[in-house]
Amino acid sequence: MEIEIIVTGGAGFIGRNLVAELNRRGREAILVVDSLGVDEKWRNLVGLRYEDYMDKALFREAMWQQGLLDEVAVVFHLGACSSTTETDANYLVDNNYAYSREVCTWCLERGVRFIYASSAATYGDGSLGYSDSDDVTPMLEPLNMYGYSKQMFDLWALQNGLFDGIVGLKYFNVYGPHEDHKSDMRSVINKAYSQILDMGEIQLFESHRPEYGDGEQKRDFMWVNDAVEQTLWFLERPDVSGLFNCGSGTARTWNDLARAMFVAMNRKAAIRYIGMPGNLAGKYQYFTEADMRKVRAVGYTAAPTSLEEGIRQYIENFLVHGGAPPTKTSRSHPAP
Repeated sequence: MEIEIIVTGGAGFIGRNLVAELNRRGREAILVVDSLGVDEKWRNLVGLRYEDYMDKALFREAMWQQGLLDEVAVVFHLGACSSTTETDANYLVDNNYAYSREVCTWCLERGVRFIYASSAATYGDGSLGYSDSDDVTPMLEPLNMYGYSKQMFDLWALQNGLFDGIVGLKYFNVYGPHEDHKSDMRSVINKAYSQILDMGEIQLFESHRPEYGDGEQKRDFMWVNDAVEQTLWFLERPDVSGLFNCGSGTARTWNDLARAMFVAMNRKAAIRYIGMPGNLAGKYQYFTEADMRKVRAVGYTAAPTSLEEGIRQYIENFLVHGGAPPTKTSRSHPAP
C-alpha cells in the first residue's frame, strides 16, 4: 500500500472537503480513516479519490505494524468527536486526547508531518481573549468537556515542546458543504435553510447578557474552503510549525448571518428569538474572534471569504440542490 497522506476524520466535514481539495491538486495516494457508524456520513466519501479506507479502531492497531505505512509523508489528524454537548468524559478523553497522542507519537517517531485539529472551544468564555500565543494557552478554561479534551492535547504538545515540529489549528465556526451528518452540531446556516423553507423564518437564541441584544451575539464564521486552504498551506511549508488560530479574524452577529441568508434566498427577512436551552446555560460563547496575527507573521496571507459570499456560495451551489453539488465531476472510489 503506497500511501502518502493520511486523513483521519476523512469522511467528516472538514476532512471530506480537505480530501476533495487534495484531489483537485492531483493528490490521490490517500488513506481515509474514520468511523462511519450508522448515520449518513458515508455519503461524504462518494466522489472522492483515495487509495484506501480504514476504520479508526483498526487504524489505531495497524499504524504500529512494521512496513504497513512506510511511505506516509503527512497525517492530517482531523478525526474527533466535535459535539460540544457530549457528556461522556471518558469517551472524549480517549477519542480526542489519547487517540491524538497515539497518532502524534507515531508521526514523530517516523519523521511524518503531523497537522491536527484543535478548536476555538478551548478559549472558553473568551475572557482571556483569542490569542493563540503559547503564553496564553496554559491559562485557558474551556466551558465544556469537548473543549477541554482539545485543550488537554494542546497542553500535552506544549509541555513536551512539540510545537517546534507539529501544527495545531484552532478552527473557529466553520460552515459549508458536507456537514449534514453532524446533526445538532451542524452550522446554523445548514439548520436555518430548512427553517426558512418550512416556516419562512430563522430562529435565533435570545441574549441573556445586557451588553448583547437578541441576535447580536458574535462569532467568527469561517467558510470551509478557507479552513481547508489554511490547513493545506502548512503541507507545503514543513519549516513552519506551531499552534495557530484558523478563522476569518472578524466577528459577525447572528443577525448578520440571518440577513445574509435571506438575501441569498431572495426572501424578506423574518427572525424570531427563542429561549436558550438549559444545557447551554453557562456554556454559551457570546463572542469569538480569531486573533490571526501569529499565522500572518509566519507568512499566511490569504484573505478570508466574506460571510455574505460564503453563505451565497453555500446556498446557491449546495443547499438548493438538496445537499449535493449541482454537478459531479469526479469518479467514486469503491471503499471496502
